[in-house]
Amino acid sequence: MSVVKKAAPKNATAKKVAKPPGDADPAAVAAYLRALKHPLKAEIEAVRGIILAVSPAISEGIKWNVPSFRTEKEWFATFNVRSTESVQLIFHLGAKKRADQKALKLADPNGLIKWLGPDRAMITLGAGRDIPANKKAFEAIVRAWIKHV
Repeated sequence: MSVVKKAAPKNATAKKVAKPPGDADPAAVAAYLRALKHPLKAEIEAVRGIILAVSPAISEGIKWNVPSFRTEKEWFATFNVRSTESVQLIFHLGAKKRADQKALKLADPNGLIKWLGPDRAMITLGAGRDIPANKKAFEAIVRAWIKHV
């Protein structure tokens, strides 16, 4: 028995569903956070929200076994969940080192950045009330960083 498929009418418009870039997967991050047992879980979730609100170009997924963030081009930030004293993220310019990359320079009025190399930095946001106190400075760092990704 053969099955005949009808073609869609020529004037029909297919709805395109926006798909996150690369291997971004917000559902995987949500599942990861539901299962996360961490003393700073609330702060981690707050920082996640801050990052995602900076730009519609930012999406998230699980990369290097932890929640990470990317633009359409590349991954740029990864939570350091081993830290239990303060929320920390590693900012980078993707998984591969770029030969042509010059050292980044960003404004850091709150002293959140610790440079780990010319193209990598650890951002320490603190815990509790530190998160809202550092929000504006952190948003500025994220906006500046994604211009280089």
